[in-house]
Amino acid sequence: MSTTTASDANRKAPAGERVADWADGRLGIYSLAKANMRKIFPDHWSFMLGEICLYSFLIIILTGVYLTLFFHPSMNEIEYHGSYVPMHGIRMTEAYASTLDISFDVRGGLLIRQIHHWAAVVFLAGMFVHMMRVFFTGAFRKPREINWLFGFLLFVLGMFTGFTGYSLPDDLLSGTGVRFTQGAILSMPIVGTYISMFLFGGEFPGHDIIARFYSIHILLLPGIMLGLVVAHLILVFYHKHTQFPGPGRTNKNVVGMPLLPVYMAKAGGFFFLVFGVIAVISALFTINPIWTMGPYRPDQVSTGAQPDWYMGFAEGLVRVMPGWEINLWGHTLVLGVLIPLVVFGVMLAAIALYPFIESWITGDKREHHLLDRPRNAPTRTALGVAWVTAYMIMLVGGGNDIFATHFHLSINAITWFVRIFFFLGPVIAFIVTKRICLGLQRRDKDKVLHGRESGIIKRLPHGEFVEIHEPLSQAQLHALTAHEQYTPAEIGPSVDENGVERKPTRTEKLRAKLSKGYYGEGNQIPKASVEEYKEITSGHGHH
Repeated sequence: MSTTTASDANRKAPAGERVADWADGRLGIYSLAKANMRKIFPDHWSFMLGEICLYSFLIIILTGVYLTLFFHPSMNEIEYHGSYVPMHGIRMTEAYASTLDISFDVRGGLLIRQIHHWAAVVFLAGMFVHMMRVFFTGAFRKPREINWLFGFLLFVLGMFTGFTGYSLPDDLLSGTGVRFTQGAILSMPIVGTYISMFLFGGEFPGHDIIARFYSIHILLLPGIMLGLVVAHLILVFYHKHTQFPGPGRTNKNVVGMPLLPVYMAKAGGFFFLVFGVIAVISALFTINPIWTMGPYRPDQVSTGAQPDWYMGFAEGLVRVMPGWEINLWGHTLVLGVLIPLVVFGVMLAAIALYPFIESWITGDKREHHLLDRPRNAPTRTALGVAWVTAYMIMLVGGGNDIFATHFHLSINAITWFVRIFFFLGPVIAFIVTKRICLGLQRRDKDKVLHGRESGIIKRLPHGEFVEIHEPLSQAQLHALTAHEQYTPAEIGPSVDENGVERKPTRTEKLRAKLSKGYYGEGNQIPKASVEEYKEITSGHGHH
């Protein structure tokens, strides 16, 4: 017997449900939500690095919109009579004056400026660490090579967005950085003078650079970056998330939490946590105090002029490079600037193309959804550490004057130290890292075969002291033996199927040599086999 009454039949649905029904009839959101809102995401702390990048990018957008309401991107000179008394009567551009007004006259303006700048620093630091996590764990392998390129472009565009952003106030520090950039552009053969003329609208500093940087900073670069972020997230959804090996985890599934409600709730809380930490840092630690530097003047240079850390590598390359010049056909090539720019570009290109380079060396065209432990890819891990070492050494070179003044050292000695260790440091880091990875592989193999050291010492009847080893669980054994071991690529037979002698090409020889360097003898430790495990655990030849 039905209990439905007329009043129940005539009852209107809640307003939210009616809106959702209306949207579903036009956009099909129910089927879309059913297909994607229960998508599984793995739960591992390292995946939060990408979220920090996303949330700091959102913070940059939000605070940037607020700052555009008060900033005037004009190089017209005025006489300042604002709240900052020490600057009274000084001639400056409207860009610099409006930045002072934001800092001292707009309610909350200085805090928003600080949050905007600190969020940019956190974004690029997060991108740096996130890309290192992706690199060391092999998350860039097929089918995620395109996503690696998207992430790389986001990092590079973030660097240029940061550069255009801290150039906008037109203070003495940022003006010095723009002057440095203009000099680097002029060092480019043939096209350098044309690029400088088009960018600055004439001789440096011109009257248009701040307005042009403003358009690039708030429209062009953020628009491209926003598109890349959306594309990056779409590919993450499409390819499903990578995960570390473990019980029940394969290349065909994902073990973790559903997007709704668990993951979204945690992600929402994490966004406010990131926002709160950046706000606290911004309130306590001043960054870019433009009022202490004064407006830009072409005939002045600020003491201790330093770019943000992410531009320190390029700055260091230029600072430690000898001032070489050559004259060809009546033209001067400034090698002291040109060579560092070429080296910087080559290193960036190598980072962008690395997934394709490794795939070519290994010949591995399969899809990978399980991550590597860095120790199980010693050559790749050593290359990553070598690159980070080179970056940190050049960061010292980019701040050689700061190190010299703060630690009372010779700037010439620091420069020569950076020149030498730029070549020597990465080699040492590569060798040491590779040996550490191989040592960790040996330890893992020993733990699989003999168990974990318990710290309990036992005396046997004949007087010998031995340490008791506890056997590992099946989950632990799986984690230590789940990784694949590649065999080096071979050059191939010396004769073809018709018996005709075949001469290997240089490309084949190079690939075989590089593959041997990755996976040849001495570059990976054979993991414990089932036969070895059974022999050890059966009690033969051990305590």
